[in-house]
Amino acid sequence: MTQWYEELFTDYARAYDQESFTKGTLGEVEFIEQELGGDRAKQILDVGCGTGRHAIELARRGYRVTGIDLSESQLARAREKAREAGVEVTFLQRDARAFRFDKLFDLVMMICEGAFPLMETDEMNFAILENAGRALVNGGKLVLTTLNALYPLYHSVKDFLNAGKAPHEMETRELTFDLMSFREKATTRVVDDHGNEKVMQTNERYYAPSEMAWLLRQLSFRQVDIFGCELGAFSRTRPLTPDDFEMLVVAVK
Repeated sequence: MTQWYEELFTDYARAYDQESFTKGTLGEVEFIEQELGGDRAKQILDVGCGTGRHAIELARRGYRVTGIDLSESQLARAREKAREAGVEVTFLQRDARAFRFDKLFDLVMMICEGAFPLMETDEMNFAILENAGRALVNGGKLVLTTLNALYPLYHSVKDFLNAGKAPHEMETRELTFDLMSFREKATTRVVDDHGNEKVMQTNERYYAPSEMAWLLRQLSFRQVDIFGCELGAFSRTRPLTPDDFEMLVVAVK
């Protein structure tokens, strides 16, 4: 059975790059650089790399980056963009629930819901965190953004997702939020790279900050810091509030 995220990211690479939520790349990469202390000898793994926007920008700045993604069409566009930029990035088709790298990377990033928390069960989402943790060297960092469960307790998620959208962008038509599971189920419309409209039933998991901290500590992360997340302006000085749709998590192995 094809899952909604597999359907979404088939022939949705160029269209994806036009979505408003992809426009914060430079500021987000600057934060990653700060977390690395500007040390270009360190190796980076981008889980759920999509079309490679973060990986390519980091490679342009001299970092060694490996990007993995489930979608071959997303990866094809990522490789094309890397060639156009004149940089080298290792892009591999991998399932985030099943990949294995043992203590190879200094930083693992999962930005803009890179695989986590799109999976259909909590166990699958946990497996992604587990694999990311295994890939880190001792003292390595995990940087991820994920959906903040505090937000839908105070706000309409549907209004937020549709605010200011152009006609070609992803649209949320119907949405329910389950307080027992912290899952958002929605009817979502996108237009793919060929101009075809897709309407699918999506299912995403929101996480409470205390829950994220607990999950990561179960995976032997010794320090977990959680912040508010602003598109293109990641910062350790922004406290998380119910007005943040996403949270920024930085965990040290």
